[in-house]
Amino acid sequence: MIDVTDATFEEAVLKRSFEVPVVVDLWAPWCGPCTSLGPILEQVVGATDGAVELVKVNVDENPTVSAGFRVQSIPAVFAVRDGAVVDQFIGAQPEAEVRAFVERLAPARSEADILASAGADAGAEEPLRRALQLESDHPVAVPALAALLIARGDTDEAVTLLGRVPETAETRRLLAEARLAGRDDVADTEVTDLLDGLLDRVKDDPDARQEFLDLLETLGPDDPRTVTYRKLLTSRLF
Repeated sequence: MIDVTDATFEEAVLKRSFEVPVVVDLWAPWCGPCTSLGPILEQVVGATDGAVELVKVNVDENPTVSAGFRVQSIPAVFAVRDGAVVDQFIGAQPEAEVRAFVERLAPARSEADILASAGADAGAEEPLRRALQLESDHPVAVPALAALLIARGDTDEAVTLLGRVPETAETRRLLAEARLAGRDDVADTEVTDLLDGLLDRVKDDPDARQEFLDLLETLGPDDPRTVTYRKLLTSRLF
């Protein structure tokens, strides 16, 4: 479960819903029924073991999301799949009703799903490879195995593996890590020093530009240096 804001809604809900159904719980701290419903949602969605995800939106702090759902009373719960609302309910509901709501979203778990989940949780290669024998582009097994491969230096196989699945924030980060893994300067140098050293080369050197972007991917969007250096990159390119 994560808290979503007006700023993160598109990435955390709309884009994510193309990969897995997302349940959006619109609530407020002063809402008694919300505090009763919240733990039930967390328990029921958690029991899907990742087949459905839950996000919470504080309506007092995020008016844009609230307006988008045309919320008139809370708690209000919406199911989003492939960027669209596919189900919803208003008001606190008993656990049986919430469970039925979530089960309509969660597909039955396949053998590949079970193997991928076990392998990802344990960091174990063998069940992940077995999952990929059953489903070569399994969305959990591919990034989980790629992370293991990168950690032990098998970056070429990791890159090939990641090419099987659609691009996500996670796969972009893993691809960046794979490309950077073989560079001695990356391992031994502070990332800001690397970025500073690449800035004067990014306009005319595609390799330098790719390394610069890869370093930003590994920092992640929440690191304040990412925003700073993306602006510096734009100023150099344009």
